[in-house]
Amino acid sequence: MDAAAPSAKKRRSSAAESHGPGKLSAPALATTEAPSTYSTAEPEESPNQEPPPGAGGEEQDGVDHISGLPDAVLGDIVSLLSTKEAARTQTLASRWRHVWRAAPLNLDHDDLNLDDDLEDKALAGLVSHILAVHPGPGRRFCIPPHHLHYRPAAVDAWLQSSALDNLQELDFWEYPPYWYHLTFPPSPPPASTFRFTATLRVATFGKCHLLDSSVEALHFPQLRQLALEDVEISEGSLHTMISRCPALECLLLRSFGFCRIQISSNSLRSIGVGVGFWHNKPQLREVVIVDAPCLERLLYLQEPVDIHVSVISAPKLATLGCFPHHCKLVFGTTVIQGLRIDNLVTVVPNVKILAVSPSHINLDTVIDLMKCFPCLEKLYIQSCISGESNLWRRKHSHFIRSCNIRLKTIVLQSYRGIRSQVNFASFFVLNARELELMRLVVDHRDYNERFFVEQHGMLQMEKRAARGARLEFTKDMCRHGRIHVKHDDLPGGRGGLELLLESATKTHKVEVHLNDGEAKVTVRGLLSWVKANLINERPEMVVKGDSVYAFLS
Repeated sequence: MDAAAPSAKKRRSSAAESHGPGKLSAPALATTEAPSTYSTAEPEESPNQEPPPGAGGEEQDGVDHISGLPDAVLGDIVSLLSTKEAARTQTLASRWRHVWRAAPLNLDHDDLNLDDDLEDKALAGLVSHILAVHPGPGRRFCIPPHHLHYRPAAVDAWLQSSALDNLQELDFWEYPPYWYHLTFPPSPPPASTFRFTATLRVATFGKCHLLDSSVEALHFPQLRQLALEDVEISEGSLHTMISRCPALECLLLRSFGFCRIQISSNSLRSIGVGVGFWHNKPQLREVVIVDAPCLERLLYLQEPVDIHVSVISAPKLATLGCFPHHCKLVFGTTVIQGLRIDNLVTVVPNVKILAVSPSHINLDTVIDLMKCFPCLEKLYIQSCISGESNLWRRKHSHFIRSCNIRLKTIVLQSYRGIRSQVNFASFFVLNARELELMRLVVDHRDYNERFFVEQHGMLQMEKRAARGARLEFTKDMCRHGRIHVKHDDLPGGRGGLELLLESATKTHKVEVHLNDGEAKVTVRGLLSWVKANLINERPEMVVKGDSVYAFLS
């Protein structure tokens, strides 16, 4: 008999609740530019606004075109819906009754508790029922990791179900991670977990213990994304696991049981690292990128833990962040300690996007970083606490005359308009000739027209070096340091596209013009707009032809 588990009356994320029932956020919201050179990224609420053509506000022809699609296409569509919505398609019409059972199964434990009224035991029973009535194959299976501890026999039975044959995505996780408040130790997943190694493309292991004996025989020929969240694993097993994933592109690593990791991979494109905690277990302190010819992004997802990062060979590395003030970065013979350049022997020309979290805003530090990364185009500063005067006209006059500031986007968080912050921001407004956007993240108390106009004057926007530069104010926050990130938040994943998108704004009002011969707005047209206006780099990681990759759905 399974051990009794705590109640799992989980709450859905507050972000979803804030939209209210029946409201969906669009993929993107173009900022409304004011007549002056500043704009706001906050959506204008207009409840009486008419919907665009084709969005349901005009008379339709009454023909059900979707039901006429082939079964294979309908099955693909249904497999991308939430578990509850997919099962409910059986009630639409007789044409749809068999589609869900014939479609690849997408079973997400979180989707089953939308009403927040089911006990944990009832939810587990519902999972068992779905697996019993669906013939398979499986596309995605997501359950909370606490079941590994409280219901190991049930989890083993679930994983052995034929409904999960040829599974592509396995996810031992839940959000919000209520099991953070539970005291159960990481438990080894059952052996049946690894029967999918030949077909898995995405895998997330959370709050479990990967034993050396389990890992040594594993091989994941198709795995593209791997996340280890609060997983206990030895250094040797971790290196073995990564080496057995020849197609791995995205790696999220926030676990414990090891102090150092060396990464050599011909396929990795994005790496996110953090520190997992469990009693007196070893914690990650050093990351060495030995040889990663395809690596484009290296993200540090946790602070304030000290970490030492060395990059020996990563010729395509273009994005770094978000590194705290006390970390140590080494690029060949160039050493950055505490965001200060200790030894600048060679520059790093390939890095174009940098996110840092200094103890306080310091222009001298940022200028040193620009010398180290001379091709830097985007700078994100998470901490904007004052502490320096940041006077620059005499102190940095030689740098202004001799160096070309290539920054195009600068984002400053916690901006309050005090003198040190104004001096810092005005340096770039008045000297960065390629600047396109200065985004200031302000407190809600400063989000008003009076503050905007005041800062426009204090930053001397009328004298800006780049005539096309815009000043934008927003209340949105980029939260890469939150508890739950998963591989979704690595660019190329489902949910964390902030480093791919030009704006961190989550909702956009857009005007999509109809193409010749089109009578209404289509998703294809919207995707074309997103590709042209929001995705500032590597659109092929998001858009595939006139559609998107399945894992973005």
